[in-house]
Amino acid sequence: MKSFGKLKYHLLAFVTIVVWSVSYPNTRVLLDASLSPTEIYIYRFIIAYLGLVACSRFRISLCPWRDELLIALLGLTGGTAYFIAQNVALDLTLVTNVAVLVDTTPLFTVILAAIFLHDEHFTWRKAAGSLIAFCGVTMLTFRHGFVWGDGIMGDMIAILAAIAWAVYSIILKRLNNRYPVLLITRKTFFYGIVTALPVMLMQGRFTPMSTLMQPAVAGNLLFLALICSMAAFFAWGRVTKELGPIRANNYIYLGPIVTMAVAAVYLGERVGVLGLAGCGLILLGLIFAEDRHQ
Repeated sequence: MKSFGKLKYHLLAFVTIVVWSVSYPNTRVLLDASLSPTEIYIYRFIIAYLGLVACSRFRISLCPWRDELLIALLGLTGGTAYFIAQNVALDLTLVTNVAVLVDTTPLFTVILAAIFLHDEHFTWRKAAGSLIAFCGVTMLTFRHGFVWGDGIMGDMIAILAAIAWAVYSIILKRLNNRYPVLLITRKTFFYGIVTALPVMLMQGRFTPMSTLMQPAVAGNLLFLALICSMAAFFAWGRVTKELGPIRANNYIYLGPIVTMAVAAVYLGERVGVLGLAGCGLILLGLIFAEDRHQ
């Protein structure tokens, strides 16, 4: 009955992953409009932050300094480090490499949770389920062929992005026990903006306001900010609080399935036997990792 009571959080995790997985075309529109990856990240976080401030009735408060530093670390890892590292990796290595390596996040989460979270029920079943699902992701990603490039630095940066999100998840779980999800999410966006601004200033690229106000640019930016950032990050905070970082991050493995399904429906891409087998392993891993006693 307890597991059944958490069904809505499993559904929320799935919906959040779907939203994040189908957001790539929106980002592509902004990149084609000459916005830099750092600009896109900062602008969407600024809009999301202002939206959450409004939801908080414009009440701004400080936590004890140790917790405030932890929340700042949330902004650095789950915001600046994750997004910028992922974008840099895409410039240095193959997209397939980045897709696989970033999806190692649940594996790193299992390791970090076992070390730092004593209230997170670590089991070898969870670890094995995560590994099975990762094998499925690898099969799904390379279903059209196994081609590796020479961008070792890009591969390493993609792994750093995965580690950054795993660290974010562990810290988020710890803070979720002490503060409302809305407050944590709002502050995460604030510190994400603060830690990314120096990168933007060093790059020295600023898109003209006339470009930002174009309907296609403004519309896609608002979707990324209000749906993919404000709503999805808040939802993910709730999911992590209720399910724990290991079970929550295992849903990241569903991202490639969603992407493949969209590509099959709208682009006519062939799934193939390897793709179907990968989907099966991902679902099997998620089922295997589910602890029915929690």
